[in-house]
Amino acid sequence: MRALRSIVASHRPRRSSGPAGERETVWLFDLDNTLHDCSKAIFQAIDSGMANAVATSLNIGMDEANVLRKLYWKRYGATVIGMVRHHGVDPHTFLELSHSFDVASMVHCENGLAHKLQQLKGRKILLTNAPFKYARDVLKTLGILQQFECLWAIDHMRLQGQIRPKPSAALMKQVLARLRVPASQVVLVEDTLRNLKSARQVGMRTVHVFHPGTPFSSLNNGRCHYVDVRVNSVGKLLVGRHGLGGPR
Repeated sequence: MRALRSIVASHRPRRSSGPAGERETVWLFDLDNTLHDCSKAIFQAIDSGMANAVATSLNIGMDEANVLRKLYWKRYGATVIGMVRHHGVDPHTFLELSHSFDVASMVHCENGLAHKLQQLKGRKILLTNAPFKYARDVLKTLGILQQFECLWAIDHMRLQGQIRPKPSAALMKQVLARLRVPASQVVLVEDTLRNLKSARQVGMRTVHVFHPGTPFSSLNNGRCHYVDVRVNSVGKLLVGRHGLGGPR
């Protein structure tokens, strides 16, 4: 698995080049159910692909594979971590196998997302627990790949030899160290509350993009104390003014 530095060498996080004293907002965007709607087709394809990858890797039936898929996702935040820790599978091979479907016909997003995203002042970085190739393909399909300074995917989330995806606080600290900006300048835009809670614990600001298709979303009807802004779509954030870094 390639290190993050080799993936983003041509898109290395940069220091603000604005006037002295200007505090440029850094937007960390999640991908699934944040920038696009996975509930229509992609989540089903991911679940099926993950189960198939587990079954193929361990030579077991689909029913047992689905049990392990759900167990490892709940326990570790990513099925691949359980597969590596308990079964010694190669993570790169597993992620390729689990996301081998074509995303082009499955991607759905709100109207005008690319234009709205262009209006948002600040640096834009993708931070996703999805595989790099899948994330890149989705952003290409959405027509917004060029708007992102770099893509940080689960392929690159390694600390001391271990995969550490969101909501790992250690990952959040590593992100801040690489960005070389104060945590107060960074905003995580995300549909998963436990990831937002972790970001707040290291001092980041947070935006909860509520999506009814996100696991456990029905358990939270209001804005949690570690959430600065709660919206129903990224577009609502981009066209509004919430004190987090306004439009250009």
